[in-house]
Amino acid sequence: CPLRAAWEHDTLRLLVHAGWQPASDLAETRTSLEVTVDLAGVDEDDFEVQLFDNGLVVEGRRHLPSCGEDAVYHAAGIPRGFFRLELPLPARIDPDRVEARYDRGLLHVTLPKHA
Repeated sequence: CPLRAAWEHDTLRLLVHAGWQPASDLAETRTSLEVTVDLAGVDEDDFEVQLFDNGLVVEGRRHLPSCGEDAVYHAAGIPRGFFRLELPLPARIDPDRVEARYDRGLLHVTLPKHA
């Protein structure tokens, strides 16, 4: 799968991850994989989630208002613009039972393992 090959090669990873990458957690339980992605300030209509055989991709764009043309930033640590997150999945999952919800800037995805 192209996702796995890109993940394993640093040069390709830099090309694949243009923009910024949101923080994420991936936890494995006995029955599922649990993914949480920090998308603070991103509207629900401004990102999409794609599921592949061995990976999950979350991509979109964060739009934040600027302080105006006359503003001088003394700190600018909040990434803006296009983002892409690729997470390799450590177990086979059942795509028909995947659940996702977006709550207070956090995307929660439950990926039940294949029986």
